[in-house]
Amino acid sequence: MSEDQPRGNLTVRISAMPADTNANGDIFGGWVLSRMDQAGGIAGVERAKGRVVTIALDGMTFIRPVRVGDVLEVYTNVDSIGRTSMTIHVEAWARRFETYRHEKVTDANFTFVAIDQNGKPRPIPKEGA
Repeated sequence: MSEDQPRGNLTVRISAMPADTNANGDIFGGWVLSRMDQAGGIAGVERAKGRVVTIALDGMTFIRPVRVGDVLEVYTNVDSIGRTSMTIHVEAWARRFETYRHEKVTDANFTFVAIDQNGKPRPIPKEGA
């Protein structure tokens, strides 16, 4: 996919605030990762029609920093579905403060498992079911 266009659906949008920065004034990578996990979980719940948990993510490389005032936009795309698990591609993009330039920050593939009320894996319904 092109690096100038997000892949997937806009799932989370949030402003980066001063309380979320490291000593250099950049937004913590963990804050970005948390928003990505949240967005992946939202997409997972919608597709699995119920509770999901994160079980893994592949490596992440931060391409650019997120700064105070930027709007973090997180996009999700369900890439594959197994019996109880799914892989969701998650991309984080920064809409730069004042310039409104849109830049990719990082991406990763998250694996989620659908669970029942007892926390046990459950089958993911077929599409349209």
